Amino acid sequence: MAGEVLSQEEVENLLNIMAGGEKTDAAPKVAAPAHNKTTFSTASGGGSSSWGHEKVTKYDFKRPERVGKEQMKALQSLHEGFGRKFAAGLSAMLRTIVEVKLTSVDQLTYSEFIFSLDNPTCFNLLRAEPLEGNLILDVNQSILYPMIDRMLGGGREPSSITRRPLTEIELRLVSRITNLFLDELKHAWENVLELDLRVVQVESNPQLIQIVPPNEVVVVVCFEVALIEVRGIINLCIPYNAIERISGKLASNSWVTYGRRNSTPTSIEKISKTIRNMKVGMKVKLGHARIKMNELMQLRVGDMIFTEKNIGDPLLVSVEGVPKYWAKPGKYKGHTAIEIIDVITDPTDIIAQE
Repeated sequence: MAGEVLSQEEVENLLNIMAGGEKTDAAPKVAAPAHNKTTFSTASGGGSSSWGHEKVTKYDFKRPERVGKEQMKALQSLHEGFGRKFAAGLSAMLRTIVEVKLTSVDQLTYSEFIFSLDNPTCFNLLRAEPLEGNLILDVNQSILYPMIDRMLGGGREPSSITRRPLTEIELRLVSRITNLFLDELKHAWENVLELDLRVVQVESNPQLIQIVPPNEVVVVVCFEVALIEVRGIINLCIPYNAIERISGKLASNSWVTYGRRNSTPTSIEKISKTIRNMKVGMKVKLGHARIKMNELMQLRVGDMIFTEKNIGDPLLVSVEGVPKYWAKPGKYKGHTAIEIIDVITDPTDIIAQE
């Protein structure tokens, strides 16, 4: 290969440049062959390498961010509401206060999720039709055994945690907890998709079940459960391929539209039937008056107070504190009564006048 041979001084200058050292006055100008031309540049004034000031961001090809930010926000909003309802159901089942808090919604590889779990644990393989593939529900034993103890009549004292697989009787009791979880999860997802959730298999060793390849992306929804003085974790693992086809429905900008449904005659009748027999408070304002504090202190039995309301003016009728009707006083079958003469369409005007 024909070309110029660098001197020892030129080689040292190039090494100083690459190491970020001082540039000497005799900076070499290297001419490479025309067909393979290379240029070395330095930062002005400092003499350090220009690429030393560039910010380098690491990119892990094993963990691509496949689920968008909008979908992640929607999943977080969806499961926050689920956590509150699941806590209420657990509190009723265990007859004590249970707190369920959504702690994180993260993207991991399936292998990272599996190796982050305890062994043994309560590892539930779920089927969620019409979603493709399977889901995972993992209940940490640190919170599972106290819940079992509470279901069997245990007291408020925290029991010791034993690291062992669940027995057949314990599995039957745990199924009540998992079924409650699936019922509330189904209700949480019904505005997006009608899910048919069921437990397919229960294992104690999470490494025995592989629902997707190790490097496949999964969304892990993590809940912290607090029972008396004990805390534990419940993880819901959703593979990306399960929600890939419905990712458009999980966009946060369309989340409001999925939260609203048109009323049906059945739902209207159901709500009407529920509120039809409810009791509400109704008040009629006969009038008002202004007196001095000195006059108020001197009031005695038999004294008369004159109101500022004309006897012919309509009376204001309020329902639960909200102005609703105009009425006139009277008697009906020997009882004091009012007769509705008009409906107030805009209560805000009346409240402003008051």
